[in-house]
Amino acid sequence: SKRIVARDSRQNLCKAAAFYLSLTLALILLTPGWLFLVQGFQQHLFLWIIQFVFEEPVRLVFCGYWMIVLCGSVLPLYLVKTGKVQQILVRKLFHIMAIIMFIPALLLQQLFLRLAFCIAFCAFLILEMIRVWQIPPFGVLVDSFMKSFTDHRDSDVLIISHFSLLLGCALPLWLSGNSFDRPLAPFAGILSLGIGDTMASVIGIKFGSQKLSRDSKKTVEGTAAGIVSLILGSSIIHFFYANLNDIQPLGWYFLVAGQGL
Repeated sequence: SKRIVARDSRQNLCKAAAFYLSLTLALILLTPGWLFLVQGFQQHLFLWIIQFVFEEPVRLVFCGYWMIVLCGSVLPLYLVKTGKVQQILVRKLFHIMAIIMFIPALLLQQLFLRLAFCIAFCAFLILEMIRVWQIPPFGVLVDSFMKSFTDHRDSDVLIISHFSLLLGCALPLWLSGNSFDRPLAPFAGILSLGIGDTMASVIGIKFGSQKLSRDSKKTVEGTAAGIVSLILGSSIIHFFYANLNDIQPLGWYFLVAGQGL
């Protein structure tokens, strides 16, 4: 048995060494090299990221702010999960955390948030590989933590809930381009997932009694709460965004019509 344990230990060590070496080569050599060949990107990627972050002090402030929110939210959410709070409500708390983290940056630093979303997506991919392949020394720990928040929508192999939330918030921003002619476009993900979906779920679970249809889990109360919260959230966000960026505010009827569509 000692030989088996020793053999497994060597295999795990070799697996970890191969993974982290490959990851290091991909991040330091392959990715910057690909950017140089395809995009003609002269500066090393990591040097450019550091320079970009330090260009404006407010970006460093956002980095610190995000770290504080993450450290102050994830551990309490993990502890809440061990209690009697419903799983769906725990997951919606992550949506609220996304509102707190991303709306200030969407109002003030959309370009920096685009980059931050890209880095976060890459970090999620790396963590998922470590979890699935059980790469020492973090594989078991990451797997245990992530599985504490899963439900029937996640498979036995892949956990995609965090990817869904991140991409739901990031894709509207990535695809919005110049948002001054469509001021609410970058906020579409955070409005629908963070505000509308969260309010619909919480109100529907706590106060919903009238089902939309016989086979649906959705309630009239939850749906109404989601629509009203979207209209209010859109109005408040657009007011602040228009004032901060000196653009002409849209009329309330445009906001209502947009949410209705």
